[in-house]
Amino acid sequence: MTEPATSPFDDIRRLVTTMPGPDEAAIAAVRQRDGQLTKPAGSLGRLEWIVEWLAAWQGKATPTADRPLVCVFAGSHGVTERGVSAFPSSVNRQMLENFSAGGAAINQICASLGLGFKVFDLAIDMPTGDIVVEPAMDEKACVATMAFGMEAIAGGADLLAIGELGIGNTTVAAAIYAALYGGEPAQWVGRGSGVDEEGLARKIAAVEGALAHHRGHLQDPLEILRRLGGREIAAMAGAILAARLQRIPVILDGYVATSAAAILHAIHPATIDHCIAGHLSAEGAHQAVLERLGKIPLLALGMRLGEGSGAAVAMGIVKTAATVHRDMATFSQAGVSERLP
Repeated sequence: MTEPATSPFDDIRRLVTTMPGPDEAAIAAVRQRDGQLTKPAGSLGRLEWIVEWLAAWQGKATPTADRPLVCVFAGSHGVTERGVSAFPSSVNRQMLENFSAGGAAINQICASLGLGFKVFDLAIDMPTGDIVVEPAMDEKACVATMAFGMEAIAGGADLLAIGELGIGNTTVAAAIYAALYGGEPAQWVGRGSGVDEEGLARKIAAVEGALAHHRGHLQDPLEILRRLGGREIAAMAGAILAARLQRIPVILDGYVATSAAAILHAIHPATIDHCIAGHLSAEGAHQAVLERLGKIPLLALGMRLGEGSGAAVAMGIVKTAATVHRDMATFSQAGVSERLP
């Protein structure tokens, strides 16, 4: 009897079925300690929820943020040649050099908050296919890039923020969202790096053209990823999966980074339960996407830089929440009277 044919994507689908769930005992331990701390119950608001989230996905009764890591994945896109960005593709290489020299915004954020930082060059000088007329990647390349993202986070981090660099990738993200959620393509397209009205029209036309070209192949989220996505988005999706397997909570950056999570959510919603939204981007329809994913952003600062910058700033809040929970005195330790019965 002939064995049924398998595809590289089958390995990803199987992996999704093996994802560990939240550690309920760790959550209970956090709540028990929280009830003894020198504050009214619930008075720290979402900071208390953040600690429970950390505990659930780290599997620790005392969650930590001692080895926070920001990973930025850099890719290049064929669709950029259609004039969808205010900047040329050459900026990709120049910004990688700026990262290495410590001159980018993300370098300063990580330095000020004590965060680890890594950037990964995903063949930045070799653009993916122009999604208007061809797939961005073939299936094997897409899976290999996801596997690269899985390997990239190795090294013992206890908290991960993911971000990206890639001129043209807000166009790619908009195409992914339009394929996943429907509606008029224009509703998913924003100004990205700051395009003018003509540039915005070109972005919308590119998304419309991509959806038309790949129509009939967009029912499978992984097909959407490989046809419309980019290497940085595939790598971020892989990093999210690996983090789940390694019990590392994940902070998502903005519009483009969230598209990687949206692909996984479309495979199975629980796949991104270990992820939180670091911030609400000023780009495109990020709020609409986060509502579909059931994510409430920690911050809303009007940021739209990418580079993992919003997630990194949010990481400082998560570090603070973990420290407060760990080091705050209990009523008995401080000799403070508890609430009257």
